[in-house]
Amino acid sequence: MKKRMLLYFGSFDPIHNGHIALAEYALERNLADEVALIISPQNPFKTDVLQTPEYTRYEMAEMATKESRFPQQIKPSVVEFVLEKPSYTIKTLDYLKETCGDEMEFSIITGSDIWARFDEWKDYERILNEYKIYVYPRKGYEVEKFADRVTLLSDAPYVEFSSTEVRERAERGEDLSAYVSPSVAEYIKNNQLWTTAGNIVRLTSMIKAGDERALLYIERGKCFYRRNEWGKAINDFNHAMKLDPENEEARQLHDMIYEILSFRYKDIYNP
Repeated sequence: MKKRMLLYFGSFDPIHNGHIALAEYALERNLADEVALIISPQNPFKTDVLQTPEYTRYEMAEMATKESRFPQQIKPSVVEFVLEKPSYTIKTLDYLKETCGDEMEFSIITGSDIWARFDEWKDYERILNEYKIYVYPRKGYEVEKFADRVTLLSDAPYVEFSSTEVRERAERGEDLSAYVSPSVAEYIKNNQLWTTAGNIVRLTSMIKAGDERALLYIERGKCFYRRNEWGKAINDFNHAMKLDPENEEARQLHDMIYEILSFRYKDIYNP
């Protein structure tokens, strides 16, 4: 008999208690024998510069799963790290079926927020036809598309917060103990993840490595802006506009800082 493997795709940026609770629920409901957290190195719907490096996300996922109630049955997977990017679910499924299909039977679990865009996925009809799909509820998203072709997990753990909120709380230096496992909270703190200082270091490293995308300079400029380092912020927005003269965001941020400075230092800018 084939092992039933439930595939939980996501950025896990970062993995939080809600992710783990859902994986534990799936095992308790006997939806699968094991749950694999498929960490996406590059989500087709997200800008990669805004994502935490893939191995950092994997390390946190590994910590969190080891602290779960089923550490032998819930594990993160790096399968998409070795596949062509961006990460398309159908390509991952094809690879897994080809390499592990003799021993495993695959199914998919996803949130209703992700499901709302399912018809934008590559070869989504094939996924619908070939795999069992479970959808758990997320606030503000009803399961309307293909509702008769999926299993809605209406009694699944309902999590009010998201990875975005966890990152925002980390940026503000707030306590994360209610949102992530103890080891993940410690990891985030020690590595200054999503803090302004940490983001500046990461973006600067990417720029020094030769990445000359305007978005990098815009994001770093925003960090300098948050620290009231006006000159550095203006320099980054100027550089972004040189790289991408049509970039309206860089221009607006640049002009906004000049307006702030002209108001605060009127004697300098308006003698």
